[in-house]
Amino acid sequence: MATITLGGNPINTNGELPSIGTKALDFNMSAVDLSSKSLNDYKGTKLILNIFPSVDTSTCATSVRAFNKTAAELDNTTVLCISRDLPFAQKRFCGAEGIENVVMLSDFNLGQFGKEYGLEITDGPFSGLHSRCIVVIDEDGKVIHTEQVVEIADEPNYSAALASLK
Repeated sequence: MATITLGGNPINTNGELPSIGTKALDFNMSAVDLSSKSLNDYKGTKLILNIFPSVDTSTCATSVRAFNKTAAELDNTTVLCISRDLPFAQKRFCGAEGIENVVMLSDFNLGQFGKEYGLEITDGPFSGLHSRCIVVIDEDGKVIHTEQVVEIADEPNYSAALASLK
């Protein structure tokens, strides 16, 4: 269990992020077209998992915009923006913001991704949502970088995530 903060107040997650060097756990989430996506769909591609509580909050929206700017320039890399928002809300956000270079995935149904990756918030007002995290996976499916942002309102370290791809 990790302790993070929301507005300076301690809250907890259900576990710890995957360890560097371990094989990334498979997942099954919904894309904005309601198709099902798994880790296998991105086999042979580097992945940046940009994980956050809700696209309808300012910091979460900022992280999607930031990765959208750099995603088109990344070689053999896909950015997956993951939350428990409904796919319809994710699609609406991307349409309104002109987001075209990242893939939005929703863990809305059971929150299984958040549970298995150890990042589900277990108490406080965001209970059941995902904590703000970055997980970078190489083309062989191994975790090469993780970050769990200590204060949910803070942005992740984009530079560190991108540097891990080199």
